[in-house]
Amino acid sequence: MLEVKEVSKSFGGLMAVFECSLEVKEGTITGLIGPNGAGKTTLFNLITGHLKPDDGQVLFRGEDITALPPHKIFKKKIYRTFQITREFPQMTVLENLMVMPDGQVGEKVWNTWIKPGVVAQQEKEIREKALEVLEFVELARLKDEYAGSLSGGQKKLLELARSMMADPEMVLLDEPAAGVNRTLLAKLMDNIRKLCEEKGITFFIVEHDMDLVMNLCNPVIVMSEGRKLTEGTPEEVKSDERVLEAYLGGQYR
Repeated sequence: MLEVKEVSKSFGGLMAVFECSLEVKEGTITGLIGPNGAGKTTLFNLITGHLKPDDGQVLFRGEDITALPPHKIFKKKIYRTFQITREFPQMTVLENLMVMPDGQVGEKVWNTWIKPGVVAQQEKEIREKALEVLEFVELARLKDEYAGSLSGGQKKLLELARSMMADPEMVLLDEPAAGVNRTLLAKLMDNIRKLCEEKGITFFIVEHDMDLVMNLCNPVIVMSEGRKLTEGTPEEVKSDERVLEAYLGGQYR
């Protein structure tokens, strides 16, 4: 579904990603791990158009998306989150979801005069969908709360809910477990699993929480010094000496 072919990116004298090649298969929850500075977030930024690679290609369903800006990659049904959530803090939880669908009729000001009925009907449909999504992630009771007042874990659930409103084919999650308590983390993992199994959404996840990676992701890709070091099932990765020493600290010995 996603192919990264010998992609490189440097910042001055620092080579953040170096001739990195990897693939993400459709219908998987693929994990991406590695130490700080391995190039994981930079790779996400290259895939989603926030950075342009110096060399290499990024293909999505066989189409070259390397040179596309973020908003056009979003239209390809690729959605990504960030390490620090980017909700609209002064809008309600429900409003945060309702702004997500692309190409809304009401976005053109004149349509509120020319096609008020069409605008109202579409808004009603989007609101109903947003309420269903909030029920799915168990945030419905907070629909009228300002998004900025949510806890860190609730904001991560909100990010996942916003992705669902965009009807993505692939979601890239950058450290979804960061700052999330264990109860909300279990809920987040369960929702990701359900979205993959029931909605057919493919996930590509950068994460340092090894419990999440080992229990949720298959396969797991390991990055080191800007390129792929190895790839395999959680069990294979856990038993790889290089991974144990460099990334897991021996905790799975």
